[in-house]
Amino acid sequence: MTSATIRLVAPTQVERRLLRLADLLRALVEHRIERRARTRTLALDLLREQQARRQDPRAVDHMLAQLGLSRR
Repeated sequence: MTSATIRLVAPTQVERRLLRLADLLRALVEHRIERRARTRTLALDLLREQQARRQDPRAVDHMLAQLGLSRR
């Protein structure tokens, strides 16, 4: 009688496999979320850097003049 009760309480093999599959899917989804967050952070950093690096158009003329070259 107790052995029948124990079998009913324990998860079946199919249930254990489904739980393992659910854990793998959860890990995959979390990894993808983290990867997208890293990519987004990098993209924002690059955008900020590009916006901060706006150069004065006269700076190119000045650098070329220092080298003895003309832009035009």
